Amino acid sequence: MKTTRELVTSLALNFPAMSSNKLMSFTFQKLIKRKFHGTAVKSSKFWRGLVEKELQSIKPEEKNESVCIYRVPPNMLNVEPKAYIPSNISIGPYHYGSQHLQEMEVLKNKFFHRLFDPNGANGSKLEEACKFLEKEEINARNCYMGEIKLSSDEFLKMMLVDGSFIIQLLRDLSDNEFKHVPSLSRWMLPTIRREMIMLENQLPMFVLTKLFELTDKNNSLHPQMSFYNLSFKFFYRLLQSESRKTPECQTSYKFKIEHVLDLLRYNIRPKLIGEEPRGCQSQMIHSITELKEGGVKIKACESRELMDISFGKKWGIMVKELTIPPLYIGDHRGTVFRNIVAFEKCHKRCNPDMTTYMFFLNRLINSANDVSALHYKGVIHHSLGSDEHVAELINNIAKEIVPDMNESYLYNVVNEANEYLGCWRARFRASLVHNYLTSWAVGLSTLGALLALYFTFIQAICGFADAATKLEKAKFSSVIRSLIIIPFRDPPHYTVFDDVSKKIDHGTNN
Repeated sequence: MKTTRELVTSLALNFPAMSSNKLMSFTFQKLIKRKFHGTAVKSSKFWRGLVEKELQSIKPEEKNESVCIYRVPPNMLNVEPKAYIPSNISIGPYHYGSQHLQEMEVLKNKFFHRLFDPNGANGSKLEEACKFLEKEEINARNCYMGEIKLSSDEFLKMMLVDGSFIIQLLRDLSDNEFKHVPSLSRWMLPTIRREMIMLENQLPMFVLTKLFELTDKNNSLHPQMSFYNLSFKFFYRLLQSESRKTPECQTSYKFKIEHVLDLLRYNIRPKLIGEEPRGCQSQMIHSITELKEGGVKIKACESRELMDISFGKKWGIMVKELTIPPLYIGDHRGTVFRNIVAFEKCHKRCNPDMTTYMFFLNRLINSANDVSALHYKGVIHHSLGSDEHVAELINNIAKEIVPDMNESYLYNVVNEANEYLGCWRARFRASLVHNYLTSWAVGLSTLGALLALYFTFIQAICGFADAATKLEKAKFSSVIRSLIIIPFRDPPHYTVFDDVSKKIDHGTNN
């Protein structure tokens, strides 16, 4: 069936006279416009209907305050995927069933069997643990961001096996060295420890603590050791692997601990005093090189926690001191730092303190020279091979992340440091050091030039003093007369200064 446009076109071609007639042409145009206008109205109503239908099909967003385990944001994941995605072991539903992680399932099942061995002390607790998980399945699922596409049986089995593996592993390592733990090889422990702290490899804390309590009643070796203490001591080595001390895990918590990553984050957070310890940080701090040029002294403080940084006076108002606790870096991917930052970026109910700390280090370290200066002062200890690698790692962690400038716990430190570097004394000193004392060669050259200038000045002073002594002994009138008259009768081989000198000598002899 032909459309209106096709009919009109065929009429115009078959009847040229009709198309030339102005009246008929005007009529055809009106018909075409009316037809197209009706089509546009129908089209307008059609797309509106699609929008309304789609709007009705979208379910209203449910407010879920239980979410605490997240997928890492894509912008952060793309920078260093291996720091967020496990390559050996999966904990939780996000990477459950991945083919490259199946070998570790055998290891997890062995630890599960050892915890709930039917012939062991906790064999009778298996049924109680299963009932607890069945009762809390919905709450456990709500802890994860997004839909978990596992059946109820798969999800509950996964939670039981993974939770049992974590609990039995922590207990074994608290009692013995890893070489005495069955089924655990030397290479496994550092790898498992690093991947168990990943944000996407977490179990809800309430599940772990309940399973720990159910199986702890018959554990006489460490009846006083809580799950929090075991977990913190196990994972703290990731953060400070060479530290001589491990801080005590807190016994009381102001906020709910969501998982083991959150437990580690909470125990290393800065110990702040005051009602409003966080504020707006106007700008970022200068690099270590710039701070040292401005006269700021760098000091490492072993007695403080990792993130307790301060800036204050050292010798009156002339010198300031930046105190930073030591940092031990042994992971070339920065797994712990990256995952804590990712958690802070996703979780609304925690302060972005690790994010602030990493941006602070990112601004302090602009080059390998800054790392070298911090290492010399005892602030940074690393086993990555080179200072360039450390600088690259610190700067890389801050990529694709926007700092939380309005919630900075270091706002006082940064603002005071920038205020000090803005005063004229610090600017003058920084300019002097930057231009004339940047290296040993430049410093020695500058010192040589200053010494040469100093000796020249001393020589000139001594000559002036000698001449002044002679002038005191000569008659003033004879000196003036010689200076005025002698130039007009000076022979070619005779100079004015020679005559003046003779007059001075003659006056001295008299």
